[in-house]
Formats: sequence, C-alpha cells, structure tokens
Amino acid sequence: MEIEKLKVIGSEEWCSFDELKIPAILARIDSGAKTSSIQAKKIKLFTKNNEDWVQFVVYPIQKNKSISVTCEAKFFDKRLIKNSFGTSEERIIIKTPITIGEDTFDIELSLANRSAMQFAMLLGRNAIAHRYVIHSGVKQVQNRLLRKVALAKYKS
Repeated sequence: MEIEKLKVIGSEEWCSFDELKIPAILARIDSGAKTSSIQAKKIKLFTKNNEDWVQFVVYPIQKNKSISVTCEAKFFDKRLIKNSFGTSEERIIIKTPITIGEDTFDIELSLANRSAMQFAMLLGRNAIAHRYVIHSGVKQVQNRLLRKVALAKYKS
C-alpha cells in the first residue's frame, strides 16, 4: 500500500466500541505491540446460545474508577502474549469493531490487567497496519476530545 493513502494517527487516539458499549476510551498507539489490549477486570467465561462468551469490566477513563462498563463478547481465542515487562502470559482474545474518527473496523483485542499502566487501552500494530501512519509528536489526530466531553458520554 502506498504510504500517501494512509491516514495519520497520533501517539494517542480516542476510540469507541459500540458492541461493548464503550463510547470513549483513550488508547496509546504502540507499533511495538503486535496485539491491541484493553484493561479488563472480573473476567468470566460463560456459555450463551451454545457458544463461548466472556464477560469483563472495563474502567475506560484514565485515573477514574467511578466509571465502569460491564462488557460481553464472543470468546475468540486464548494466546500467550508478552506483556510490557517481556513476560509471556495467557490472555483471552475477543474480536470486536473499533471506531477511530470516521473509520470502523474489526480488531483482535486481548483482555489484560493494565491497572499499572497509564492507558486503559493499547492499540497495537495489527490494528493500525495498512490503515494509518503514526505521527508520534502529535496526540489525537483522528478524534480530538476533551476529557470532560468523554466523561459526559458516560452520564446516561
């Protein structure tokens, strides 16, 4: 693909997940990470209509534990993934549509304990490949949101 046809994203981007009922989450863009990940707590596998599903809780706004979203998604896979410390850990993977700016597309998302990390979500290279180039000196190119606007999306 020609680089001129790719969109630009910043080092951080606001994303949303309609199927997970997450209207706004700030993701750190990390081309060094292969798989995208999201902060997930209380992860439970269950069966729904003879299919494997997973339920988990996301705290989508940085440094704010008062807002949580209980999500459900079809179980997609379980994989060994290297965490930021270089240690492999087994994680559940879901496949779900993500929206960044005007674009919506499916990504694989690992459910991870990111509580010690600055960002509740990390967008890895598999999600951005052939879609975006990263402008590391700029934040929020595709969807610029003020924190108070993001918080307001969770009021309902």
